Amino acid sequence: MANTLFYRAADLKEACALLSQYGKKAKILAGGTDLMVAINRKLLLPEILVYIGNCGLDYIRVEGDSLIIGAMTNHASIVRSTLVKEKAPLLAEATRHIGSPSIRNMGTIGGNLVNASPAADAGTALLALGAKLNLVSVSGVRQVKVEEFFTGPGKTVLKPGEILQEVLIPSQNENSKWAWYKLGKRKSDICSVISVAISIEIEGNLCRYARIALGAVAPVPLLAKRAGSLLERQNIDKTLIAKAAKAASEETTPIDDVRATAWYRRKVSETLVKRLLSQILK
Repeated sequence: MANTLFYRAADLKEACALLSQYGKKAKILAGGTDLMVAINRKLLLPEILVYIGNCGLDYIRVEGDSLIIGAMTNHASIVRSTLVKEKAPLLAEATRHIGSPSIRNMGTIGGNLVNASPAADAGTALLALGAKLNLVSVSGVRQVKVEEFFTGPGKTVLKPGEILQEVLIPSQNENSKWAWYKLGKRKSDICSVISVAISIEIEGNLCRYARIALGAVAPVPLLAKRAGSLLERQNIDKTLIAKAAKAASEETTPIDDVRATAWYRRKVSETLVKRLLSQILK
């Protein structure tokens, strides 16, 4: 860190200019809960740090049919927000399980996404919600779907010079239902062994759409598209739920690690998807 240059960007325009100037040499510093750990462990030695805490990216608001959350909004603010609880309660619940209180007070939703952990709780929830992301640079703004954002562990579609500006979550209607579950080795301050987020629109037993997302079971947070398509435009019953749960499990590509085996993750994926869909149907 002794030779690292530190810039405190006054606004988003200056931050983009600095990233454009320094390219891959520069790293964005937001909450620092992941980046500073990597630097302290000497796993990462950036030449340039650009702090974006003063760039006006800490906000939660509604515009048209979308709930919009700035990338610098910390997890604790999301958990407390009445707007998030009203418009995207699934995200509020998932965020409540991220790390410890101190991590939630420092860590940001943008950082959780850009860090691109396969077990990212916010990423899994936003996949189920069909969220989009605005990415900004000196060239302007481009928008990507969350399912297009992650490309591998620690990797995203962000280009050199780009900053994640905000998250856009489409409004849920009165027939929208949701469910969330995070499995870990203890009840708090954990990294997921597996997480499941489901967002579904259902009238009676007829499913209008379904998005099933899973964390920690693939190289990136996974949207189980085949499982969701089995439910859409169908009357949901126990048989169909079992088929969808099995399909979701088959879409996973987990690994063995210190938290669980690939076999366990695949089996639990099926069990949790089946359980959560059954809860929604009830």
